[in-house]
Amino acid sequence: MKTYQPKMGEINRRWVLVDAEGKTLGRLATQIAVILRGKDKPVFAPHQDTGDFVVVINAEKVVVTGKKLLQKTYYHHSQHPGGIKSVTLEKQLADKPERVLESAVRGMLPKNRLGDALFGKLKVYAGPTHPHAAQRPVALAEAR
Repeated sequence: MKTYQPKMGEINRRWVLVDAEGKTLGRLATQIAVILRGKDKPVFAPHQDTGDFVVVINAEKVVVTGKKLLQKTYYHHSQHPGGIKSVTLEKQLADKPERVLESAVRGMLPKNRLGDALFGKLKVYAGPTHPHAAQRPVALAEAR
């Protein structure tokens, strides 16, 4: 029996709109990662990009449970000696709320060129407006 290989013409890409208001960060990130990979489609292949584009709005209103606001820390390094920086989730949500959701989703994607391509299809916005109205994104509940 041969393994199914979806052709480029068989892959139907759509735009999915996700409202993050009041949703838990990790649970929302897993749903987004599944859509980006295309695991919710019958033509899924683990080595191909069969997923959809995802537009996330209201990223600043995402919810976390427990004491994560104060205890969870994000690190980045400037590539200079002693250049490690850390910021708490609370401060990151106040300054750049898009990065919180982006880092959660990026951690759930493959760590290779395919993962980079999938991550490029994620568009996150802090507020309720987005510039992708021309693509006519479908709400997450309707997309399933």
